Amino acid sequence: MTGTENQRGGGETVSPEEMTLDQLREEIEGIDRELVELIARRTYVAYTIAQVKDQRDLPIVDEGQEQRVMDRAGENAERFDVDANLVKAIFRLLIELNKVEQRENR
Repeated sequence: MTGTENQRGGGETVSPEEMTLDQLREEIEGIDRELVELIARRTYVAYTIAQVKDQRDLPIVDEGQEQRVMDRAGENAERFDVDANLVKAIFRLLIELNKVEQRENR
């Protein structure tokens, strides 16, 4: 399935031209819900990492790890043909969010 196709119940592939505006908006709504769920999961794991860092008296900032995350984000963006700069900007925000939460919980 390409990025321009969708699946109806039963596995039938449908082109965007066959979908109504309401159906397309429903699709976006579902994707948005999944994105928020993934951000929540990521935040929870980052919080757990913060606890481990605190127990081991490790610094909050790990520039090498941050760079690996950014590199992976760029590679994944290219893999899915999405603007790498946009994806990296989103990941930079996620990293900053996690660092703020880690600082507040210390």
